[in-house]
Amino acid sequence: MSKGAIAVAVDGSEASLGALDYALGLARTEGRPVAGVFVLDTGWADYIGNDWQSAAGARQGFLDYVRGHLEAQAEAAREQFAQATAGVANANFSVIPGDPLDALTEMMAAGDADILVAGSKVFQVCGRPSLKTLKRDLPKRVRQPVVII
Repeated sequence: MSKGAIAVAVDGSEASLGALDYALGLARTEGRPVAGVFVLDTGWADYIGNDWQSAAGARQGFLDYVRGHLEAQAEAAREQFAQATAGVANANFSVIPGDPLDALTEMMAAGDADILVAGSKVFQVCGRPSLKTLKRDLPKRVRQPVVII
């Protein structure tokens, strides 16, 4: 039986570097594929709610701004992963939409990887303040090993 992939949460910031190094070291040592993942956080609309006191377009303008920032961060994550995995066989990167905690949990429940590695502050560079508990909550929701760096 071959060993499955090592998933690593990547956000293009320094918060991902330790996790990326750890995941790549493990992948090389164990001969496993490595899968980088960025979660395009779709929870902002619920987080800010609908009770905006200003013009109707202000809320949508803010959400468009956040979406642009997240898309730029996704591209930075893709570049960070590509640089780190240059010359590494069996490395792939994906961007998935959703709430980061839910999306990573669903990805692991689907059996896409045997282990998940994440930085303790991953996705905080562009995420909602509630993501500060991701490092605490993720290991509780995923049945596979989770390594928080």
